[in-house]
Amino acid sequence: MILTVDHVTCYRYNRPARALVQSHRLMPSNCAGQRVVNWTVTVTDGIAGGAFRDGAGDWIQGWTVPGPVSEVAVSVRGTVETSDQAGVLRGHREVTPPECYLQCTPATKADSALAALGASAAGIAEPLDLAHRLSDLVADAIAYVPGATEAHTTAAEALALGKGVCQDQAHALIAVARGVGLPARYVSGYLFTVKEGEHEAAHAWAEIWVRGLGWVGFDPANRCCPDDRYIRLGSGLDAQDAAPIRGIARGPGVERLEVRVAVQAVQQ
Repeated sequence: MILTVDHVTCYRYNRPARALVQSHRLMPSNCAGQRVVNWTVTVTDGIAGGAFRDGAGDWIQGWTVPGPVSEVAVSVRGTVETSDQAGVLRGHREVTPPECYLQCTPATKADSALAALGASAAGIAEPLDLAHRLSDLVADAIAYVPGATEAHTTAAEALALGKGVCQDQAHALIAVARGVGLPARYVSGYLFTVKEGEHEAAHAWAEIWVRGLGWVGFDPANRCCPDDRYIRLGSGLDAQDAAPIRGIARGPGVERLEVRVAVQAVQQ
């Protein structure tokens, strides 16, 4: 499938910032399931800084925007050719050992309810079957309800609510997988869907390390493994660690954020 992405993130400040510094994880990597045809990232009045590929294989690009800054738009436009790999991440160059993804974060820390959810899959010896079962359990326990949670909602809080968005479901799956000894990580990316309004084009899911296969993606929000509708941007221990854009504005102003994302299929 040939997918195009048009993604604009606009920052506005009620009082001009003295300067803006950002770190972007906005460049998809080439791997067996995706090939970047073209891709550009632009920043209004931005100056590109240092860049490197991190241990997880993600391209990190620094930007600075000299002040005074009242408004900055980060624009991502590109085309990616994708293919269905049944969720298995193949041909992705990375050096971080899977065991690093057994550590919890505040967002993915398992409380007693998450531990009990993971324990309910006990008895499944095959890691791939266990991972599928955990994903199904999370999808059953946390209904996809946009607006039900906030950016800083933890996996435990989302499970207690019984509803959330893809970020919450991914955090919960990561928590229960790590709880049963399976390394798991958060993945940010894009999703092409014809079901307008059901899931946003900017999407997130989890990857679980399965011995003999490597990293395998699971999307509880759609009850599937990522296929050719998905573009993988980057990964981390949780949503904050895998955020496509991280940064800081220097100044006393209040920041207002607007995001517009469109993913279209131009060829199937």
